[in-house]
Amino acid sequence: MTVRSRRPRTRGMRVLVGVGTTTAVVGLVAACGASAEDDSDPEQRSFRLPGHTLTVDSDDSALELVVSDRADAADVRVTRWFDGRTVLGGSPEVTWKMDGDRLTFRMKCGGVISNCAAKHRVVVPRGVAVTVLNDDGEVTATGFREPLRIRTSDGSVTVKDARGPLDLRSADGSVRAVGVTSKRVSATSQDGSVRLELASAPDRVQARSQDGSVTVALPVTGSGAGAEKGGSGSSVSYRVDTRTVDGGADVSVPRDDRSPHHISVQSTDGHITVRSAN
Repeated sequence: MTVRSRRPRTRGMRVLVGVGTTTAVVGLVAACGASAEDDSDPEQRSFRLPGHTLTVDSDDSALELVVSDRADAADVRVTRWFDGRTVLGGSPEVTWKMDGDRLTFRMKCGGVISNCAAKHRVVVPRGVAVTVLNDDGEVTATGFREPLRIRTSDGSVTVKDARGPLDLRSADGSVRAVGVTSKRVSATSQDGSVRLELASAPDRVQARSQDGSVTVALPVTGSGAGAEKGGSGSSVSYRVDTRTVDGGADVSVPRDDRSPHHISVQSTDGHITVRSAN
């Protein structure tokens, strides 16, 4: 009887030790958040682009897109950072592939507890129109002259120094465009602010936010304003249409209903500001 009574107790102690160890590991994984920046040895790869359009299709990754500084560049160059760990599951995995003009990034991070993070830097040849479809992660893009279209379902969008038409949308995050000289800009956020800072007068701007403020900064004087008469002392006015639901609107740029520069701004539950960038 003594032996039998000890054996169940020993089994119980082993089970408790196992549970305690698993709990400790789970707690350790949960406490140590994964960060792609911790990857000190990122992978690099080049993909041949067959034409002048590129679609970047990504899940669960931060994206940085820039234009190549090489005039003769024909390939898309990608640098990938990845950090991941799982408990009681398969090993984390990231994949990349090019199919025609579609570049796809995927991450598999399964397990009872999982913590993974990825970042991709995409260097695009000059003269390429780009579409970005990102399911979970922030997107930044710099220096594009061709049309740029960005869609992200959970992350912010930031565009700098763009010249081509912009079509930017985030389902859950802010949208920001800075120092752009694009003639046509469309920016929409369903849950976040929209901020547009233009370096020259656009032909058409459409800005929308369903839950956040909208700010549009426009040049009104100087050669950067792109006024019809030209010259460093010229000025420009705008046709401005605003619509708010549960929010106010402040417009401080010169207005003219006949102006070829049309600015349309809407916000639901957020303030609208249209001001001078000079």
